[in-house]
Amino acid sequence: MMSIQWSIAAGFLYLEMAFICLLMLPWISATTWRKIFKSRFLRYLEAQSQFVFYCLLGLLGVFFIDALREMYRYGDVDDPKHQGTIRDHDKEVELHLKLFRAQRNFYIAGFALYLFWVLKRIISMIHNQANLIAEKEAALKQAASASAAANRMMDGGGDGKKSAELVKAQEELEEAKKARKDAEKNLQAVKSQAENTSREYDRLLSEYEKLEKKVRVLGGARKDAEKNLQAVKSQAENTSREYDRLLSEYEKLEKKVRVLGGGAEGDKKDD
Repeated sequence: MMSIQWSIAAGFLYLEMAFICLLMLPWISATTWRKIFKSRFLRYLEAQSQFVFYCLLGLLGVFFIDALREMYRYGDVDDPKHQGTIRDHDKEVELHLKLFRAQRNFYIAGFALYLFWVLKRIISMIHNQANLIAEKEAALKQAASASAAANRMMDGGGDGKKSAELVKAQEELEEAKKARKDAEKNLQAVKSQAENTSREYDRLLSEYEKLEKKVRVLGGARKDAEKNLQAVKSQAENTSREYDRLLSEYEKLEKKVRVLGGGAEGDKKDD
């Protein structure tokens, strides 16, 4: 009979073999295995038993080294040099039995370690296959949606509606261009009028300054000069108010031109 530690090692080996056979079943897909591996229960179990699992793996490594040591110890039983030293038949049988057990333990521990890495690799490949299947399904869905969208765009009714909307947008663009041209003309007219008013204001202001100087010099004709001065001053104030009005009107027209220009450029981009 095997001892307890080698019974545990053999049980671990049998468990690995059974799990590998279960993973190789063809009717269980990789997607199903991925869902099972991603379940909360297995994640919790993995988090709780990971330390124990690696401790067991370390014990298997120790068992493997111990089996190698036993094989090396009893490996020279059949050597002719040592045949003469073994005189008792029962002793020879016992040594052969120990060698057999060492070889058995070596195979158990070795295959358990080997199947551990095989099992880990199989699980990794199942994960990769499930990811590839999911990516393939997503790509197929995307291609199907793109094909459906292309078919809708190629539909005749949709093209007619789109062309009507395009014609309407072009008409609105032409109207906006005409309105912009008219606004630019009005803007130029107001601008020239404002410039003329500004020049007239400057002329009246200089004349006012001259008259004011003349009033200071001429003391006798002060009253007449003051009347003329007041008249020129009132005329200059009226001209200033007219200039301010034209300037505000110019600014409003300029804003309107900017708005119309921005709308026209946006329509061009849409075309």
